[in-house]
Amino acid sequence: MPYDETAVFLVRDTLFAALKIAAPVLLAGVVVGLLVSLFQSVTSIQDQTLTFVPKITVMIVVAALLLPWIALKLSEYASVLFTMM
Repeated sequence: MPYDETAVFLVRDTLFAALKIAAPVLLAGVVVGLLVSLFQSVTSIQDQTLTFVPKITVMIVVAALLLPWIALKLSEYASVLFTMM
């Protein structure tokens, strides 16, 4: 089946851009989740909400701090897309 190389490039670039933007926020959530789980296993506290509240809070703070960088990456990607047209 023939395919357009531009479409493949576009999909690949889109996935990489999404991964670059989401990685710092997700990494912060993973680190906080690991630390909270370690704290829970050491203290034998098994409250389910204890894992979600710190993770969500840290992920929102990281996303808010990285918002200018995220906007820059999205605008760079948009300019590449419009250049390709």
